[in-house]
Amino acid sequence: MDRVSVTQRLAAEFLGTFWLVLTGCGSAVLAAGFLSDDDVHLGIGFVGVALAFGLSVTTMAYAVGHVSGGHFNPAVTVGLATARRFAWRDVPAYVVTQVVAAVVAAAVLWVIADGQQGFSASGSGFATNGYGDRSPGGYSLLAALVAEVVMTAFFVLVILGATDTRAPRGFAPIAIGLALTLIHLVTIPVTNTSVNPARSIGPALFAGGDAIGQLWLFVLAPLVGAVVAGVAYGLLLGRHDDPTSLEEATAA
Repeated sequence: MDRVSVTQRLAAEFLGTFWLVLTGCGSAVLAAGFLSDDDVHLGIGFVGVALAFGLSVTTMAYAVGHVSGGHFNPAVTVGLATARRFAWRDVPAYVVTQVVAAVVAAAVLWVIADGQQGFSASGSGFATNGYGDRSPGGYSLLAALVAEVVMTAFFVLVILGATDTRAPRGFAPIAIGLALTLIHLVTIPVTNTSVNPARSIGPALFAGGDAIGQLWLFVLAPLVGAVVAGVAYGLLLGRHDDPTSLEEATAA
């Protein structure tokens, strides 16, 4: 395997996270509830948004996953490090890059959305995550906490399993993208689906107010779920030979 520089790895993480936030959150902001002049609903709805997030991860995992491992998510990075699939010394650089990419993507999305007269990031919610009054379905803080911890844990478990050297090679991005789609299909009504602190931070900074006030949960819960998955995979399903990097595990 050719040696990849740190700069190239971080560039790949930036591009992948940027694409995830721009297209995933963009589908929610720009296309989910689109109405024609005759008030005919032409939007993609929850299903379309779920597919957009899943496709964003799948496409960029194939495009740049062989360079950086295709994390695009601080929770995934922490979960992989917990499972000894990724070096802890590289976690800060990855996480900072992912958060910066998410903020830049949210800024681009804001510029596009603001091209429509009357648009307000705070008034529209700007694809931010929330609980209570900010939950799409009015779900409680406890419900949101449980949903985010459990769904992130299973998302990281899917990633660890799909990239295990015992798994079929080359198909990991498909399983990972489908898992993220499934998670969104279930939890959009609960929290608007985070399972990714960077994805939550970017839009929240533009929506402001309560979106920032509730942001703590969508940083903490995914990280907790990721750590649980990282520990559980090794205990329940792992084996005792040397761990393999995500880049090597996804190589065809």
